[in-house]
Order: sequence, then structure tokens, then C-alpha cells
Amino acid sequence: MIDLVRLVRVHNLLVAAAGVLAGGWIALGEFTIPRVLVFAALAAVGFGAAGNALNDLWDVAADRVNRPGGERPFAAGRLRRGTVELCAFLGVLLGVAAAALAGAGPVLVGLLAFAVMAAYSPALKPRGVPGNLAVAAIAGLPLFYGALAVGRPAWGVVPWLLAAWIHLGRELVKDLEDEAGDRLAGRRTLPIRLGRARAALVAVVALDTFVLASLVVPWAAGYRAVYFAVAAVAQLVALLAAVRLRRGRIARVSLALKLAMVVGIVALVLGRPA
Repeated sequence: MIDLVRLVRVHNLLVAAAGVLAGGWIALGEFTIPRVLVFAALAAVGFGAAGNALNDLWDVAADRVNRPGGERPFAAGRLRRGTVELCAFLGVLLGVAAAALAGAGPVLVGLLAFAVMAAYSPALKPRGVPGNLAVAAIAGLPLFYGALAVGRPAWGVVPWLLAAWIHLGRELVKDLEDEAGDRLAGRRTLPIRLGRARAALVAVVALDTFVLASLVVPWAAGYRAVYFAVAAVAQLVALLAAVRLRRGRIARVSLALKLAMVVGIVALVLGRPA
């Protein structure tokens, strides 16, 4: 059972579900959970689980190098291919069924998001930056998805933009972490194309500009003061992460940025424009 949990990345699925709920709360302006929001959260979990399972199928060679500790059970040989494929199928089934109960919009967006996830490892990740941009957009999507589910998609645009932006910085950092396996797989990520120092600089630029955007965009959108008070924690983490990258240190930077994302979601919910 623990290997299935690791396969679908349950911790990431919980964050995605929380992002959908947060997007709905931002759009509605209150902490309420209508049925469409629950179905949208379940859809995000289903599509996300399917995408993660497919990712492990495609990334088996690179995972054996980048994650030798066995955290990827398929690469470690503890799960059969048929089991992983079944998990992907059941994830898509859950995603489509739950999205259908949330509405036509969630079905369409969910399927488009899954299509990008399915294409990520074989077609987008090997190209470097296009893969980074794609996964950042998908990772930030739950906030928009929740707003879409409750019929107010415009409220999800700013949260989606900011979530995708910091995710882009994190994806660039993960490319630095995964350079050895990506090189083995023949991918053209930024560290391979530009070298580690220049790739780290690109990640620094992404994080620095995120901090600026996380101040200017919410201010222009009318977010309240509580947003800026809470978001300051996420912004500080992003700036410290950029400092570590400038010094050539990448250890724990990815984890720190994930925590910053959670804080940023809380800030967006609490500081929603009146």
C-alpha cells in the first residue's frame, strides 16, 4: 500500500485538492464547500494521480539515477507495470466522473490538463523550458479550477498566475537536482544546455520576479492588507532560496519553495479582495 501512496504522490494530491478548495473560497468570498467544489477537488486528485503514475512509467531510467533511495517504487522494481497502468486508468476514470458532476467546464479543463501531464515526460520535459512552463501552469491550475467549478473563473486568474510563477522557479531548481538522470535520458534541460551556473541564474531570476509579481499583481487586483502580511513569509522564503542558488547551494531549496507555496495559498484566501 505504501508503494501505491508513493506512486501517486498522495502529499501532492492533497495540496492540489486544497488548492481547488482555496480557489473556490477565493471566488465565493467565504469558507463554504458546495458539492461542485468537492467534485472538482476529487477530479483534481484523480487526474493528478493518473499523471503521476504515467510520469513514473516514462521516467523509470532517470528515476533510477536521480532517486536511488527507492522513493519511486516502479523504478525500484517494487510495482509491476500493469499495476501502474491500472492506477493511471483508475485516476482518469475518477477525474472524468468527478469533473462531470462539477460541470462541463471542469471536464474540459481537466482533460486538457491531463493531456499536458501525459505529454510532459515523453514530449515536453526533454525540451527543457517548454516542459518547465507546462508543469508550472498545471501545478498552479487547481486555484483556477476551484474558481471555475463555482462559476467564477475570473477570480482564479491571479491565484493561478502567482502559483504557476513560483512553481516555475521550483521546477528550474528541480532540473538542477535531476541533472544526472536527465542527462542519461537525453533531455535538454537548462543545466544541460547552459551549465549549472547559468541555469541557477535563470531560477534566481524566476524567483526574484515572482516576489515582485506577488506584490504588484495582488495590489493591482485589490487584495487586502492581510494578504501582504501573510505572503511576506512566502516572499522571504523565495528570496532566501534565490540567495542559496546564487551561492551554488540547492539542498532543501525545492522543499522550502513547496512550503512557500502553501503559505502563499493561505495568503490569497485570507486576503481576497472585498
